[in-house]
Amino acid sequence: MTGPAGPVVNRRALALLALLTLVWGTNWPLFPVVLREVSVWTFRALSMTGAGLLLLTVARLRGQPLAIPRRHWRAVLLGALIYLAVWNIASALAAVLIPSGQAAVLGFTMPLWAALIGWGVLGERLSPRQWLAVALAGCGVLLLAWRGLGAYAQAPLGLALALLSALGWAVGTLIIKRSGVAVPATVLTGWQLLVASVPITVCALAIGSGSWFWPSPLTLLVMAYITVVPMGIGNVAWFSIVGLLPANVAGLSSILVPVVAMVTGALVHGEPLGPVQIAAMACCAAALALTMMTPRRG
Repeated sequence: MTGPAGPVVNRRALALLALLTLVWGTNWPLFPVVLREVSVWTFRALSMTGAGLLLLTVARLRGQPLAIPRRHWRAVLLGALIYLAVWNIASALAAVLIPSGQAAVLGFTMPLWAALIGWGVLGERLSPRQWLAVALAGCGVLLLAWRGLGAYAQAPLGLALALLSALGWAVGTLIIKRSGVAVPATVLTGWQLLVASVPITVCALAIGSGSWFWPSPLTLLVMAYITVVPMGIGNVAWFSIVGLLPANVAGLSSILVPVVAMVTGALVHGEPLGPVQIAAMACCAAALALTMMTPRRG
């Protein structure tokens, strides 16, 4: 924080961002563990339904009203289907087809899409500082993605799905942000997870194959963790950030998540972590610093 004419950090948003970066960044390498035994449709149907019910139960226990005003339901439905349904299926499949760290990098091009859509389609103005943050974030993503070009060439569907997940996340977030749904983040997130879980559950029942079985203890443990922490707590943190910051700023604030995903991938799967990745991390950190500083009005 600086003097009266300088920038100020939204400290609550920064704390939520730290939580989000940790729980989402460490989430990506876990997908292949679950998907070795459980289909992506079944996995997402169970985790999204479980997280949605858990969040609404928590909201009820905290005395929060569960109702969403009727005028906002269209935005909630569209936002949930475009963001949560598209993101959760496309990102999980991408993490299987290409290295999980690379899928995270491409999925988190979302901030760039959100900023560009907000500017080009919705007429939102970006300050020179925000444009610089977009450029730095783009450089960071390109550096992180550079070593994955071979994987993309071998699995173009993984590349397409990762980019689709990013675009769906950006559009869905902008819909929710512009609708101005004035309900607690726990309630909003819970309902959106349940809404998005419906078509995914239908697909899981329709296209599932094989006999019923009980997954291994490790798979069940990882599924439970993803349901409660990244899916539940992570999405609450995200929608809280969206409520505190402009959509394009909120999107750019998540740029450190793929950095954590890359570090986790290096620790868990032995993926390289060298000068290129460190330079990318520096770009992402600089973009985050520029994004989280908002002008103080004197």
